[in-house]
Amino acid sequence: MQFKHVTLEFDGAVAILKLDHQEVMNAVSIDMLGGLGEALDAIEEKRAEVRCLVITGAGRAFCTGANLQGRNSGNNMSQSGKGAGAALETAFHPFLRRLRRLHCPIVTSVNGPAAGAGMSFALMGDMILCAKSSYFLQAFRRIGLVPDCGSTWLLPRLVGKARSVELSLLGEKLPADKALEWGLVNRVYEDAELWTETMKLAHDLANGPTIALSLIRKLYWDSPENSFEEQLNLEFECQRVAGSTDDFKEGVGAFLEKRRAQFKGK
Repeated sequence: MQFKHVTLEFDGAVAILKLDHQEVMNAVSIDMLGGLGEALDAIEEKRAEVRCLVITGAGRAFCTGANLQGRNSGNNMSQSGKGAGAALETAFHPFLRRLRRLHCPIVTSVNGPAAGAGMSFALMGDMILCAKSSYFLQAFRRIGLVPDCGSTWLLPRLVGKARSVELSLLGEKLPADKALEWGLVNRVYEDAELWTETMKLAHDLANGPTIALSLIRKLYWDSPENSFEEQLNLEFECQRVAGSTDDFKEGVGAFLEKRRAQFKGK
């Protein structure tokens, strides 16, 4: 399926969402954000079938941030502070919120530079896989802006305040290997191996107990905002839901029968 600067494919229970505006290294425009929203609509329509989402970039980049090129406001972000703030609230934030609430695990396959908003998109993955040649960049200070798209919430929780501030104030590239060492990403592969390993992991997740995996996502997303008691209560609520599923019954049965579980996502 083709949307504006976005392609969406389905490989069994895995949805593959690809940022595809290679002329600008997949920089994000208002048009692209519209295409991303339409792609998520299509995934929602197949909610019962889609059990894992992969996000990656076409060509040699994952995403190089906001598109600042050109004069057509449909293709680029306004360079004024007011315009940048408006685009965040009306276009970027709805997309990020939808990713947070997605019903299935997200794997981001970082095949090249992930800068600015593109870095935030990459960090929305529950599992973040990188090509060895890829890198991350908090590019905002280079154009006189502040980090956005949730990066000031995500980064401190992933790598701590000191490293987050360093990345943002200095605007230096963070190579994939260093990102792995810092705990920012999950795995790094040789460039030629990245896609094969991405799809292997995605299908493994897609064959899992989808409702439980969705609840695991919720628990970890909500955890930083909860007190210990609130998190205990949320675990209790989520466990009640997970324990009522057919997948729980199948998992216990498979364990007792010493066989591989055949989860159906129900």
